Amino acid sequence: MGLRDAVYSVYERRLRARLQGRPVPKHVAVMLDGNRRWARAAGFTDVNHGHLEGARRINDLLQWCTEAGVEHVTLWLLSTDNLTRPDDELQPLLSIIEGVANELADDGQHWRLTVVGALDLLPERTSTALKSAEERTANRDGLRVNIAVGYGGRREIADAVRSLLQEQAAAGTSIEELAEVIDVEHIADHLYTAGQPDPDLVIRTSGEQRLSGFLLWQSAHSEFYFCDALWPDFRRVDFLRALRDYGLRQRRYGS
Repeated sequence: MGLRDAVYSVYERRLRARLQGRPVPKHVAVMLDGNRRWARAAGFTDVNHGHLEGARRINDLLQWCTEAGVEHVTLWLLSTDNLTRPDDELQPLLSIIEGVANELADDGQHWRLTVVGALDLLPERTSTALKSAEERTANRDGLRVNIAVGYGGRREIADAVRSLLQEQAAAGTSIEELAEVIDVEHIADHLYTAGQPDPDLVIRTSGEQRLSGFLLWQSAHSEFYFCDALWPDFRRVDFLRALRDYGLRQRRYGS
């Protein structure tokens, strides 16, 4: 072990000690940002090297979450805006995402996968691979992992309202009747994450400090942690710092 690794090992132990007795987020949502910048900084002309390196970090993150007692994780892998990227970048990225889903669904893993996003916007090959991975893990009772692919917060809310209207129309409810009783819970029941707790903590890597449409509805009362590290460089100490920061906050929910 080199000097730097030894220093980080000591620092990790200190961080873990400071987490003792502190509240742990039950649901952590992560914006895995900075893969392309990492690739360019590393001298690669093909940014997919960054996506590949970022994909390798996902299993580590899920292990850290499990060890910390986190029960739900949402990973934003591809936004609806990302679908407009050049084909020579988008197609390899979709293949990498398919590989991530298949790896997380492999025998021996404990994650229970749920795909969240507008799958109708994705190529059939990708949507089929994601659905298959979700089905293969349906009976697992481990960490619940939401894979957000083709995801946009505004699109999710629009889809939820559309689904609600279709459900009520099928039941014979008129628009006027629905308008009299509709509340936030009706819409929440039709979100991609319906039935799951909202994220307690949202982490974004790469130094950007904005949501960019991520979990707009669900993050109304979330705590946010912005990390300067690019996603492929995200370490356990970065994760522990996020948990420490969360544990020191007083969540007032508007009170």
